[in-house]
Amino acid sequence: MSVPIIHPLTVRYMEVDAQNVVFNGWYFTYFDEAMGTFLRERGLSYPGMIASGYDVQVVHSEMDWKSGVRWTDDVAVAVSTARIGRTSFALDFELRRNGSEVTCSARNVYVVIAADGSGKREIPPSIAAVLGAPSPLRPA
Repeated sequence: MSVPIIHPLTVRYMEVDAQNVVFNGWYFTYFDEAMGTFLRERGLSYPGMIASGYDVQVVHSEMDWKSGVRWTDDVAVAVSTARIGRTSFALDFELRRNGSEVTCSARNVYVVIAADGSGKREIPPSIAAVLGAPSPLRPA
């Protein structure tokens, strides 16, 4: 099993809704930013991936919310490879408060595409190497 990549962040005032917790749409922004950190920490920058002729797009997302985070909370997003297929892969995310309290968990499925927009591609070795062995954070 590989160790998840951790992406720290602090909740900004503009991300909090009238219920005084982070508005749901921001969670997916957090996960998107954490995915970039995941790639970079494992040796592939997002611009580098595009320069090599590949990009990825989210084709499915699901999130389970447990408790809200609030303005100025210091949290971290843990990211791990959940599944690797021929043209797609899934990443798991956990938003953690105080290092271990999971406030929500999510899974995004990504499809590899050509950076020129010409369609779906098989996962190239450069991306497969970064993904490593699956190590899901949440049940399949």
